[in-house]
Amino acid sequence: MRIISLNAWGGKLHQPLIDYLGTIEADVLCLQEVTRSVTVKSDWLEYRDGSHILPQRANLLEEIKAVLPEHDVFFAPTAKGELFDGGSSVPSEFGLATFVRRSVAVIGHAMDFVHGDFFADSYGPHPRARNAHAIRLFDYKASHPVTIAQLHGLRDLAGKGDTPARRGQADALVSLIRQIWRKGERLVVCGDFNVLPGSVMFDALGGLGLTDLVTSRGFTDTRTSHYAKDGRFADYMLVTPDVAVARFDVVAEPEVSDHRPLLLEIG
Repeated sequence: MRIISLNAWGGKLHQPLIDYLGTIEADVLCLQEVTRSVTVKSDWLEYRDGSHILPQRANLLEEIKAVLPEHDVFFAPTAKGELFDGGSSVPSEFGLATFVRRSVAVIGHAMDFVHGDFFADSYGPHPRARNAHAIRLFDYKASHPVTIAQLHGLRDLAGKGDTPARRGQADALVSLIRQIWRKGERLVVCGDFNVLPGSVMFDALGGLGLTDLVTSRGFTDTRTSHYAKDGRFADYMLVTPDVAVARFDVVAEPEVSDHRPLLLEIG
């Protein structure tokens, strides 16, 4: 089974992203920062937050669905906020998307917020709400179940250090995973955590028997050349000891976002 985790960056690098996702042959695709603007015909919109302005694909979710016709999708928005089409503001949802190849059985899933709650008329105040999605699958080829959870960790304008909110986020994620994961079964947890390697997040997940593959295998950069700041860790992929890792990579090329894809193949 091939699992990919990626912060899609709202589709800013649209064509390289679509080309990559359409050819990488992921069985499970865990995406963060996915947009859906159902009332808009424009291809591009603009996100504005003070001096932070970012082009966004209006309907990135639908565009990815079009290149993954053999997958089902679970979309989990955190908010319905405001993007801009020239001088006009338009409503747009933003959140997680999990794509699962139809040859893999979905036998359970849970979505919930790990920080804050849903905003229906704005993206909300910083640090903005964040959710997570945990999905229990049966891998027919390997003849066993596996649970995969993803999240987009909260972004704090003060940085990636631990805060009470991040401690609460970690506890909420563990609680969500426990809703569907059966102890003794395989477990994978991934996403853009927005934390440093020494975060309390890893203490909490370690209580489930999880070990991070990014740091334990010597990778030191999960960002691309499109990210100019210091602090090159953001994305992580953790597994329990019973997960047979056939391949793991922090994919440097092609660049399809300001984050690098995390690619895991398990037996």
